Amino acid sequence: MHLAFVAGALALLLIAACQDLLTRTISDYVSIALLVGGAAQRACEGFAALGYSLLAAGALGIVLVVIFSRGMLGGGDVKLMGALAVGLPPASVWDLVVATALAGGAIACCYLAVRRLLPRIILKPRRPLLCRFIAIEAWRIRTGRSMPYAVAIAAGGLAVLIPGFGV
Repeated sequence: MHLAFVAGALALLLIAACQDLLTRTISDYVSIALLVGGAAQRACEGFAALGYSLLAAGALGIVLVVIFSRGMLGGGDVKLMGALAVGLPPASVWDLVVATALAGGAIACCYLAVRRLLPRIILKPRRPLLCRFIAIEAWRIRTGRSMPYAVAIAAGGLAVLIPGFGV
C-alpha cells in the first residue's frame, strides 16, 4: 500500500502544482483524494498511527490557518499541505514543512530576480498556448501577483515521499 500511496500522492501533487501554476487555484478534489489516500495509508499501519498523523496534521493546520489569516498563504495551499500531512508519520511533517519552505524560498527568489528582467510581453490572441502562458506569467511576476505555492508544496512532498531525495 505504501508504494501506491506515494505514487498517487505524487500524481495528485503534480496536478495541484499545474492547476496552481495555470489558474492560481487548487481543486478541492485533489486535497480530498490526498486526505483519503493518506488516511487509508496510515490506517493500514494501525489506528494509533492514523491518530498521531491526524494530530500532527491538525497542529500544522492551525499554524497554516494563522498564516492564511495574515494573507501570506492561500486557502488551497493550506488544504493541500494539511491533506498531505495526514499521510505522513508525525516526524516527517516537520521535514515536509522545512522542504516546502526551502522550495518556496527558492521560487520566491526566482520571482524576485526575474521580476525586473522580464521584458514587457504583449499578449496577442492567436499566439500558441505556451506563449500565452509565458506572457501571463510574466505579467503576474512583473505586477507582484501571488506565486504558485502548490509548486513548493509539491517539491516538499517529493522530498519527503521519496527516500534519499530531499531533506
